[in-house]
Amino acid sequence: MKRRVHLIFPKDLVQKPLTWELSKKFDIVFNVRRAKITETAGESVLELEGDAALLDAATAWLKSQGVKVESVSHDTLEG
Repeated sequence: MKRRVHLIFPKDLVQKPLTWELSKKFDIVFNVRRAKITETAGESVLELEGDAALLDAATAWLKSQGVKVESVSHDTLEG
């Protein structure tokens, strides 16, 4: 199963390697579709692939870390 998510990182999380941690904690594959990181904020669009239960757990974990997670219904690179 594939799922696209828009992640918004507050200032205090910009320096943390949460995407790397996500890939280590959960058996999912991620593809960065878009990203913009500055000193004060960060955002990225990821395509996540894996078992539905793992994707749910992974997004719940991101939220528990303080990341705002929004579903993406279309690919920002493909229109």
